Amino acid sequence: MTGALTKPIELSLIVPVLNEIRLLPDFMVSLQQQWSQPHEVLMIDGGSSDGSWEWLQTHWKKNSYQTPAGRAQQMNFGAQHATQKWLYFLHIDSRLPKNFDRMISEAIHSGARSGCFRLKFNQTNWLLRRAAAGSKWNHLLCRGGDQSLFLSKKDFDRFHGYDSRYTVCEDLNLIKKLYTLGNFKVLPAHILTSSRRFYHNGVARLLFHFGMIHLSHWLGAGPDFLYRYYLRFVR
Repeated sequence: MTGALTKPIELSLIVPVLNEIRLLPDFMVSLQQQWSQPHEVLMIDGGSSDGSWEWLQTHWKKNSYQTPAGRAQQMNFGAQHATQKWLYFLHIDSRLPKNFDRMISEAIHSGARSGCFRLKFNQTNWLLRRAAAGSKWNHLLCRGGDQSLFLSKKDFDRFHGYDSRYTVCEDLNLIKKLYTLGNFKVLPAHILTSSRRFYHNGVARLLFHFGMIHLSHWLGAGPDFLYRYYLRFVR
């Protein structure tokens, strides 16, 4: 492996937060254990009422911000305040693979323009294993925000960031645009995400409705339709 491939990139991590006090401490510890070197981490709170904002003010005050609720608005705000050339968006209920930043650097030096990791669930059954296995395919229907997303700040600005009209599928909407640029890379390592929502809603039921939301977005459904569907079928 050449030196060019291992040279670290300038990376800003952006994490939206909303009422996640139970997850925040472990997330921050895990994040710093999994990177190969420290990076800028911007925690963007959407108006938490459970003590998350107060925790951030105590433990991560320098790079924590508060905005109106809405993941698109939160992540756009984080990108505006990021100081590095590359952006990496992830969810607080995710656990990253060891040396994730080195893997992203190598992918970028090898020509990736944007990308994500494959997915695994922390508590699983055969249905969730099958669903997660599909994340290895490089197709828009197999993408999702839980897989995280890296891209250049230049390309983020090219598309004016996340479309705040989308309360649901804001991540898919941006990824769909990134696919038009080419060189979207699905990294072979896995990001571990929480399955709590699936067990709360019913695994088969939620997989079906998330599948319908993905398909509807792919076919061109707008933000209002997607949000109404989500409110009706997802708890």
